[in-house]
Amino acid sequence: MYDLEKALYDHELIVLRVIGEWWELDLTGYQKAACVTALAEALKQLDLGQEILYLGPEEADALGDLLSAGGRLPVAAFERQHGQVRTMGPGRIEREEPWLDPVSPAEGLWYRGFLFRAFDESEGSEMVEYYYLPNELFRNAAGYSLAGSESEAATAVGLQPVGPPEQFKPAGTSAVDDLTAILSAAQVSALHEGELGRLQPYFLNPNLDRASLLFTLAWELKLLRVTDEGARPARQVLTWLRKSRDEQMRDVADAWSNSAWNELLHTPGLAFEGGWQNDPILARTTLLDVLSRTGDWFRLSELVARVRDSVPDFQRPDGNYDTWYIRDAHSGGYLSGFESWDLVEGRQLRFLVLGPLAWLGLAETAMTGLGQETVFRLTPKALAWLAGESPVTSEVTMPIVIQEDGAILVPFNASRYQRFQVARVAEAEPLVPGKPAGYRLTPRSLERAREQGIDAERLQQFLASASQRQVPAGVVRAVQRWSERGTEATLESVVLLRVRDAEVLQKLQASAKTRAYFAESMGDHAALVRAGDWPKLRQAAATMGLFIDVVPSSSRDAGSR
Repeated sequence: MYDLEKALYDHELIVLRVIGEWWELDLTGYQKAACVTALAEALKQLDLGQEILYLGPEEADALGDLLSAGGRLPVAAFERQHGQVRTMGPGRIEREEPWLDPVSPAEGLWYRGFLFRAFDESEGSEMVEYYYLPNELFRNAAGYSLAGSESEAATAVGLQPVGPPEQFKPAGTSAVDDLTAILSAAQVSALHEGELGRLQPYFLNPNLDRASLLFTLAWELKLLRVTDEGARPARQVLTWLRKSRDEQMRDVADAWSNSAWNELLHTPGLAFEGGWQNDPILARTTLLDVLSRTGDWFRLSELVARVRDSVPDFQRPDGNYDTWYIRDAHSGGYLSGFESWDLVEGRQLRFLVLGPLAWLGLAETAMTGLGQETVFRLTPKALAWLAGESPVTSEVTMPIVIQEDGAILVPFNASRYQRFQVARVAEAEPLVPGKPAGYRLTPRSLERAREQGIDAERLQQFLASASQRQVPAGVVRAVQRWSERGTEATLESVVLLRVRDAEVLQKLQASAKTRAYFAESMGDHAALVRAGDWPKLRQAAATMGLFIDVVPSSSRDAGSR
């Protein structure tokens, strides 16, 4: 961070003289500049790798941790392990002589000239206060053999593999199918993230956090564009939809690795307050580095424990655990201090594995043992992605199926491009597990197709091409007839009201209390009531002195009696 002379200038003069005493320099009467010059010359001659052998075990551990971290550690993280250096002015230092009885290993190193303190930028570009070794001292420790001196990520490779479970949940590729559903919905009408809930019936996985992630990745892949109404598919969406499934999954994984989507803010069990920030990319890279890019099975609990022991500050580079306002969603209590690490960072790590890694086909999970412990592994495709291997660029796809009643079935292994095009001309139906995605040609969907410039002839050509067979004759006639005549018939949900005496119906239709609920008269003794209005009609009629009976023709009606 700094050269040695710059670091020494930051000390009080009395501290410089104390450090000099350790190294048999009498700096009494020296001005600060002369003290700095003399000390710098002496300290540069030290073999720090040798000097560390003469330190007490606790001070040696503290200095070893500093060296292992590349010569600097955030103040909060270092003090958590090795104690603090008390802040004192020159007068207090002279009175109390703290170098004679340091309160911590950190303070002992401070008065030997082996520890300095300054602000610098963290990986997240925030200013963080660090303890550090000046460049010359750090270089002079080059000969010191550091136990476990590999990178922080490498030290975390101590995870012990476990045997494969008898059964596990295979990784899927449905992320690109549900992403296609999002793109299709945005093509039908402009979409906002807050509206993703209405798309749940059309997702293979209805988890809304997963949908939020996919929606964000669609933006970051530039598959969506901003309009005044909301998100709409961008021009390049058709190119992406034509890619193979493996290529699409690779694109999604690449986008996630650099995404602004914040797993911590979606971690179950946490509630957030205030304007603090974290870097979600640091969490992902830490996790993947710890896993060492192996396909072994690991216990999720051991992963969390290993990260806590080796790289706990992966989300808080300054090591400060008191500045974020996070509550436990169940108890409502604040989760502050390092003692809450398992309830914040620990939960986040579990969510990363069971959420995004599993959602994006990068991890497989299982429950094992009597305690139903969670185990997981990276998938072969995840390992290939991390190794930079090319995805499979070809794919065998199944054609769509067009039924005689205008229903269209899109198999899971159909082209996502074909599914998107079907959604442009047909109305989506809720997914049924284990069944193909269903769509239906309707006057409304045909009108929407016409608004996009898709006429009857072009529609029939697409249906024949996508199904790889002749379109059913009835469907052809229905499309052509709609093209010529528009909507000729409608179905509405209504309730039929029958009366024994025509006078009763006349009174109901004439009364200000009830006439708004009638849709259409069906003669002297019957009328149609709008489906949602019949309970109101029955209630209003009762206030007029007339009880209306309800025939339980559906579960809804039966339950209302």
